[in-house]
Amino acid sequence: MKIAIVGAGAMGSLFGALLAEGGHEVWLCDIWQDHINALEQNGLKIEREGQTRNVRLNAASDPRQIGESELVLIFVKSTQTRSAAESAALLAGRNGWVMTLQNGMGNAETIAEQTPSNRILAGTTAHGATMLKAGSIRHAGAGPTTVGMWAGGGKEFEIARQIADQFTQAGIESAAVEAVRPVIWDKLLVNVGINAITALSGIKNGQILDLESTRELSRAAVEEAASVARAQGIEIRKDPAAHVFQVAAATAANRSSMGQDVDHRRPSEIKAINGFVVREAESMGIAAPVNRALTALVETMEAHYNH
Repeated sequence: MKIAIVGAGAMGSLFGALLAEGGHEVWLCDIWQDHINALEQNGLKIEREGQTRNVRLNAASDPRQIGESELVLIFVKSTQTRSAAESAALLAGRNGWVMTLQNGMGNAETIAEQTPSNRILAGTTAHGATMLKAGSIRHAGAGPTTVGMWAGGGKEFEIARQIADQFTQAGIESAAVEAVRPVIWDKLLVNVGINAITALSGIKNGQILDLESTRELSRAAVEEAASVARAQGIEIRKDPAAHVFQVAAATAANRSSMGQDVDHRRPSEIKAINGFVVREAESMGIAAPVNRALTALVETMEAHYNH
């Protein structure tokens, strides 16, 4: 299968490498020219548990160099989804499929402004990766990937199942589900409970569990978000905060993606995570003071990066 990946950061590069190793024709597309140059010259260097390997990958900064692809994966930050969706529509043409495995909410809706919604797949992945430098990433951990059609069913679901099977054969353990929105909400609740708190405090994921006050802050943010999900008729797990704490423990040594963003003075995905909860809560008359405060604090930090 010819696969184009829009957004060759840590996660896009990781998936590109795994799919290339699985025998697919993979192209990475990114505006970071130093990274593209490094990939073209030396391939992608992947560190994992003290071992290093190199994977040769096709790379381009202009989607027109790549041509139409059977599957387009979007891996940019949610702040860049709109421009990535334009590139993805060009790459998918009339017959390709577009998939988002991004953090946060609202990405599929933005992609649907450019691509018919019944040709969009959405999902989540528990893989973790960190960008070390141009041409080099660390694979921080592996976990399941779940995908489903954003709209439609029947024959469209069969496409989701086929793509999940292709991913699994390439070493990306994947499953297709008929209802993908609860899966995306489940991941959102994890991000709500971990990302902003770690970004603001400078701690790693596992350190959320060290103090009762930090655990209670995380639980309060998650419960607010869960109230919004339930009000929208989304089926979520009974104790989502307990699941968040399990994820924090399992990824204890990791710095969250939002934490890495603020460390490097980059725009974060706060608007698509805690900010999304605030907007949805407001529209439904539900109070979300903890998520409102976390959102305001991260936005304040970002506004003063260069001061």
